[in-house]
Amino acid sequence: MRNPALIYRRFGPPGDALRLEPLDLPPQPDGRIRVAMLLAPVNPSDLIPVTGAYAHRITLPQIAGYEGVGRVIAAPPEHEYLRGRRVLPLRSGGTWRRVLDCAPDWAVPVPDDIPDEDAARAYINPMAAAHQLARWPVSGRRVLLSGAGAHCASLLARGALRQGAVSVQGIYRSPSRRAALLAQGVEPLAMDDLPAIREAARQADVTFDALGGPVATAILEAMRPGSDFVGYGLLTGLPVGPKSPPRTGYHRFHLRESQAALTPRDWQKAFAAIWDDLRESPPPEGRRFALSDWRAALHSAGEPGAPKPLLDLT
Repeated sequence: MRNPALIYRRFGPPGDALRLEPLDLPPQPDGRIRVAMLLAPVNPSDLIPVTGAYAHRITLPQIAGYEGVGRVIAAPPEHEYLRGRRVLPLRSGGTWRRVLDCAPDWAVPVPDDIPDEDAARAYINPMAAAHQLARWPVSGRRVLLSGAGAHCASLLARGALRQGAVSVQGIYRSPSRRAALLAQGVEPLAMDDLPAIREAARQADVTFDALGGPVATAILEAMRPGSDFVGYGLLTGLPVGPKSPPRTGYHRFHLRESQAALTPRDWQKAFAAIWDDLRESPPPEGRRFALSDWRAALHSAGEPGAPKPLLDLT
């Protein structure tokens, strides 16, 4: 049986390095469940590794994709109850393929009332936002967000306001994001208004940065002693490069590292809160692309303000 997968055997621009290949489906390993994938989003965190940014910890070849939702089609006897259930088959290698095998303890059952499109995006952004707000609490603090139109920043904003932040300001790239930020209680700042961004940075107690590059550098250089700058993404593809040592606390957040000590029980427990958050505030509607149309999905992922591309793996 063939198992189509988006695989990269070298590093480079994702459109060049990725290839859709009909891989052989091996026998199901003992103790694992087999999952037929339904949907998987195209995130920056899926594409950046393909470029070679993390080459020191990636062994080629690799199947791309870190999250998604699928349905269990085979299971060992002790996990037979999962057969037919939708799950998030996480921590099991690339999700951009038709079928994958997953360790049952790390597969997260999806509640029946959560739609496929929401479930497919229930891991990276919700978990990253929750971990950051737990590590850098914002009660009584002024918060600045870059990349504020993205789903993770939206979750950070909502969580910060719930946690008791004094104020939340958000830097947006596409003007189409402005109204949604205002409705969420976030003060919008245009990404091309550097004077306003520097002033916001001088007042901020904590910045959560998804961009990297010149805007992040300007923020870091402007922040005062005693504040915190948390970099969790590089949407610009460029590093943060201050001309002198920053006066603020400078932190890099990596979701994988933050989860290293989690037990399977902790892992499953963390998702109980995520499901509640998704019921209250689901992600914006996405746009589906057939797996064979993956290049168009990648192109859409780079368009400011475009719906989140989702690979249909059925």
